[in-house]
Amino acid sequence: MARASNREKLLIAGLGLIHEHGYNATSVRDVVRAAGVPQGCFTNHFTSKEAFGLEVLGLYRAEKREDAHKTLLDDNQPPLERIRGYIDARTERFKQNGMRCGCMFGNFAAESSSDSEAIRLELLDIFAESRRAMSYCLEAAVRLGKLPKGFDCHEAAAFILSSLQGAFLAAKTERTPEPVERFKKFLFASVLR
Repeated sequence: MARASNREKLLIAGLGLIHEHGYNATSVRDVVRAAGVPQGCFTNHFTSKEAFGLEVLGLYRAEKREDAHKTLLDDNQPPLERIRGYIDARTERFKQNGMRCGCMFGNFAAESSSDSEAIRLELLDIFAESRRAMSYCLEAAVRLGKLPKGFDCHEAAAFILSSLQGAFLAAKTERTPEPVERFKKFLFASVLR
């Protein structure tokens, strides 16, 4: 197995620190220290903290894209079960850290989207990709008769994902998965019935 490069060490350490403490609360010095590399390594690989943050977002996005492919975009599973699986998979990951970290996308949106236009635009693209995956799944449910014809899949996808972000934020604050479970129960009892 190949040793991680200093760049990889910085990104991995940064992903963990930013997810746990937030982008604004994580300094370059914190990342360098956690990665165990010399201070100068950071500027050798990244032009700014913002550029670094964008790459960390990219790593997290790749993980979440994999979740979407295993759930929302998996045509071998019933569509509504895919949505349940997507929510459950995301919730299980948050449970592993005691619900302390929440969703990095939501965290970045709350603390950095007004300070960095590049981060805001990246988040817009990430959220649009998530809506497309959710909408794809909802459209499959309509085709199979699990949701009524005329169901607005695009608006429902936006509503589901925005509400899920809110539930994750509440779960992070309350340090319990209850807000996500409450959202999921309402979603399947009222919106997706």
